[in-house]
Amino acid sequence: MSKLVTIFGGSGFVGRYVAYRMAQAGWRVRVACRRPETAGFVRTYGVVGQVEPILCNIRNDDSVRDLTRGADAVVNCVGTFERKGKNNFDAVQDAGATRIARMAAEEGVQHLVHLSAIGADVDGDSLYAQSKGRGEQGILEHFPNAVILRPSIVFGPEDAFFNRFAGMTKMGPALPVVGADTRFQPVYVGDVADAAAKGAQGKAAPGIYELGGPDVHTFRELMEIMLRVIRRRRMIINIPFLPAKGLGALMELGQTLTLGLLPAQITRDQVTSLKSDNVVSEGAKGFEDLGIQQTSLEAVLPDYLWRFRPSGQYAAMKESAKDASGKLGTH
Repeated sequence: MSKLVTIFGGSGFVGRYVAYRMAQAGWRVRVACRRPETAGFVRTYGVVGQVEPILCNIRNDDSVRDLTRGADAVVNCVGTFERKGKNNFDAVQDAGATRIARMAAEEGVQHLVHLSAIGADVDGDSLYAQSKGRGEQGILEHFPNAVILRPSIVFGPEDAFFNRFAGMTKMGPALPVVGADTRFQPVYVGDVADAAAKGAQGKAAPGIYELGGPDVHTFRELMEIMLRVIRRRRMIINIPFLPAKGLGALMELGQTLTLGLLPAQITRDQVTSLKSDNVVSEGAKGFEDLGIQQTSLEAVLPDYLWRFRPSGQYAAMKESAKDASGKLGTH
């Protein structure tokens, strides 16, 4: 009988990559998620019956225990940017993470991997960082041999970062950003999943790993790279932190008044987070300690951002035709 892993948030952006890798390694995979009816795609990651999406509410002890029982490994990929509501920072990233670790320990799980974030700190400036920090504390209190992964901003085909800003380029000649000089170390989702899979299989030593890609860029530089990939020219406008915080407050109010129908594009807490660099700390354990080679932005972005080019999938064909006609004109 193959081993069993439960992946909380296994149908999400990072979780689905972890699920695929564990299935390919021959494990049975429980994908614990809030909406299993929309997660049927994970079944294709393995043979019939190997990968199953199952309803789970990480705010409930019994729900978490049921999906932890019998598992050899548990991976927690659940996270949120929601400050309010039932599934807020505290419920998901603090109490939820702690509950998963407690149940994993009580049920005799061998390996626990927890997806946190660079900057996680109980004394951090943002509420997001504080909740991530408290979640790590809860994990280590109940499961001291856990593997905790702290990635920088994660990119990949389903990301909510480059896809979002590339989509914004269709709205006008300017691209507004907050914290243009803040530094990031973007990390490929597949590399993060490789690290999580190693932890779940007992191939990584317990401890905290900070995961960043091979290059560090400012927010402005990341937008410039993106614009080159999608073949568009836009003026990058930096919004100072003070007015950005006021804008965030207005957007949060709009979200509250519309009962969530008009989601806030930026919040005050996100503005606070953008004041701090999001890069791997000096001396921190990382990919090198896991034996994983990082993937660069340039190797992946064109594979999924091509659809934002003015001619979409035909952009490369047009460029080739233009180059060919230019060469013919020189003879």
